Amino acid sequence: MVRVSYVDILPGLEEAFFTGVKSSDRFTYSRLIKKQAFYTRKSVAGLTARSMLPEISAAWELLSGAEKLAWSNAGAECNLNGWRLFVQDKSLRIKNEMAGVATPSLLHQSLVGNLHIEAPATELKIIQIHPKFYWISQKVIGKKGMYEPVLITEDLALDFKISLNYKSELTEVSPPSFAKFYVRFWHSYQGADQYSDFEIPLDYAAGWKNAEATISLFGVGPYGYSDFGTESELLGYYIRYDLYFHLKGLQGDLYFDNVKVEHSAQNWARDPFCNDINQGFTRAFYQVPKHWAGVIAPDGAIYDSIYKDF
Repeated sequence: MVRVSYVDILPGLEEAFFTGVKSSDRFTYSRLIKKQAFYTRKSVAGLTARSMLPEISAAWELLSGAEKLAWSNAGAECNLNGWRLFVQDKSLRIKNEMAGVATPSLLHQSLVGNLHIEAPATELKIIQIHPKFYWISQKVIGKKGMYEPVLITEDLALDFKISLNYKSELTEVSPPSFAKFYVRFWHSYQGADQYSDFEIPLDYAAGWKNAEATISLFGVGPYGYSDFGTESELLGYYIRYDLYFHLKGLQGDLYFDNVKVEHSAQNWARDPFCNDINQGFTRAFYQVPKHWAGVIAPDGAIYDSIYKDF
């Protein structure tokens, strides 16, 4: 195998050069590898046999117009059209050996976040950090399966709204107990650091429902003296905020989806559709924080994205 450190491509030959090779590791060990341009009949037959699309397409064609419209309406909640959401959902059903077709919902789609607590644990707390500057992993437009780290600057402004859809199957085992989704603001006032929480209390037993809270922001805005007012005043110099799920004195399951953290006319929640709430990042993406990280996660307390037939 030939190994070179630099290739000088003549003008006009770039397209021809990249027709035969493609990038492998683009960061730590940057290199080019050969593209597989041709497939044998045997390999094509094998790919077709492993594909779920024929079965999924047949199931889609059996749906009525009203059912397809319901899938389209549900897909709009997670930025997918009806067909793509159906493919995603049906693929997960096949992988999990679940028969039939799911009923589309406006409150949850496909994968959902799950907080599960069983003995000996009675508490679980997870966090999603939101400093002023942080990195995310973002898909490269026009490149299938390619992602790149992107630096985000998040300036807090205008009204601040948190919301989620959730279903709970929790039981109190050690009072006092609570279940809540909340935002914690870190601010400095008269030289002292202060922390103010604004929360959404969660029911212990509930079918799928929406819950939200809006925090009105007044004054000159972030990084200046301001008055953030709802239940209490949040005065001074804004530093950052973080999101939390916290279950205490409970066992059972909390399911959630379609998380929103809205300000400046944008949803800043990472992984809002809960495709992989426990995803970590390594190698060239090491600076990207986990979507949700455990703060209190003893044995018996786990959090992950799951597929469930609700």
